Amino acid sequence: MLYDSRSISANEYDKEVTVEGWAQEVRNLGGISFLILRDRYGVVQITAPKKKITPEVMQAITSLTRESVVRVTGTVKASAQVKSGYEVIPSSVSIMSPAQTPLPMGVVDKVDVEFETRFNHRYIDLRKPEVRAVFEVKSLTLRLIDEYLADNGFVEIFTPKLVASGAEGGSTLFKVDYFGKVAYLAQSPQLYKQMLMATGLDRVFEIGPAFRAEPSDTARHVSEFISFDGEMAHIDSMNDVMAMIEGCTQFVISQVKERAGRSLTVLGKDVVVPKAPYPIVAYEKAIGLVQGAGFKIDLGEDLGTEGEKILGELMAQDGHEMYWIAEYPEEAKPFYIMEKDGTPYSYSFDLDYKGQEITSGGQREHRYDRLVARMEKKGLDPKSFEFYLNAFAYGMPPHGGWGLGVERMVQKMLGLNNIRETILFPRDRNRLVP
Repeated sequence: MLYDSRSISANEYDKEVTVEGWAQEVRNLGGISFLILRDRYGVVQITAPKKKITPEVMQAITSLTRESVVRVTGTVKASAQVKSGYEVIPSSVSIMSPAQTPLPMGVVDKVDVEFETRFNHRYIDLRKPEVRAVFEVKSLTLRLIDEYLADNGFVEIFTPKLVASGAEGGSTLFKVDYFGKVAYLAQSPQLYKQMLMATGLDRVFEIGPAFRAEPSDTARHVSEFISFDGEMAHIDSMNDVMAMIEGCTQFVISQVKERAGRSLTVLGKDVVVPKAPYPIVAYEKAIGLVQGAGFKIDLGEDLGTEGEKILGELMAQDGHEMYWIAEYPEEAKPFYIMEKDGTPYSYSFDLDYKGQEITSGGQREHRYDRLVARMEKKGLDPKSFEFYLNAFAYGMPPHGGWGLGVERMVQKMLGLNNIRETILFPRDRNRLVP
């Protein structure tokens, strides 16, 4: 039976155990050698007094290269000098996989490593507890989303990632060859989740990859990301959708704070649960606020990264880390968003978290004729979307939904500087491997 640094306690003192991990540090002091063995949960000190171990064991320890994988069998002894309260006196040491030298980057060295080096050698970068902890929090976040949506009557779905047309036009689509036909990587499950609103599966959600061919080199944009999408039928207004998202994000953040204690300690982070209910800022008012702060922007324009940041700073002054921006100009929104009759606006919203959009959504246009008119207004050919439009021709209930960037949410929750920190193997216009 293999033990790890977490599972050894006073119950194992004076008993034989076997541990395995990476050789983090080796110190040879002549009459005694020390091996610090690191596993997922911490470190185990292997103490090798020359008089108590065999020459073979001493040779194995002193010849180790850092980051080699080692299996050690030995006796656990209480030790007040060791932080964990114990050490292991080895009886056998097996080198499972020797590490080459020099290492491309260190694991515990107090030396800053550039992003490029880290991502080129991600398998070593992830040996750092603070790097790994981000993905433990991300994993918990995804489980909590599942938990909340299931408790609220949602069914999890999985829609195609190879599609014949995009939900938002072709400028940000990745084109692929599909048996001689043109296909695209899906930007979102938008069209499919809306079609399902006509089936009786009236609450659905999907957590899966999405692709955007945006040539951006910012700290918030990547080409492949995990999107949390949901759709709800039989709604009275977009407020029903906003309430569902707000309930979900509050649940997730509060439970991360409660359940991710070890990971947050490793990261040195304290997750703050946003004040609820989240305030709703109409788009027109949001523009006025950032204009008042000296930012040059005209009504009808997108707030953009800088405008969102300024608005976030203004909202933070009132103690709001999470807030809605609602009723954007219909001209700026996709064809499936419902117009607000008699105005240039739409039933749409963004949810911003600390000055950055993490969610977009709204009420959808469920009326066939108006949906076709919206498509034509956007310069789209309805015939190209016939598979989608047919679902609206035979009884489509009022519905609405959202798309939430999981990595953006984790980034803001943990106060990370770059979204790539939350992605195991980031994809942007400069990176396709590893």
